[in-house]
Amino acid sequence: MARIYNPREIEERLYQWWEERGYFRPETQVEKGRADVDGPRFCITMPPPNVTGALHLGHAMTAAVEDLMTRYHRMRGFETLFLPGSDHAGI
Repeated sequence: MARIYNPREIEERLYQWWEERGYFRPETQVEKGRADVDGPRFCITMPPPNVTGALHLGHAMTAAVEDLMTRYHRMRGFETLFLPGSDHAGI
């Protein structure tokens, strides 16, 4: 085990692992038999920043949690969609 944590090394290895398994492409989960077209679905639409127009740490945290939830459901076999930058009305 390395004495000093090197996030770049760890993240590059994990990113490559995710790429190889198609976790960034929801359609590959169906192709690989990990998800069923008629199976459970998980969708998040991410609204634009709030009406104040001032971005803050809460926006980053919310986006990170939504991304995490989408990836988690995708790895569990759900057909997923994470559509950033729109709201319930498609604006």
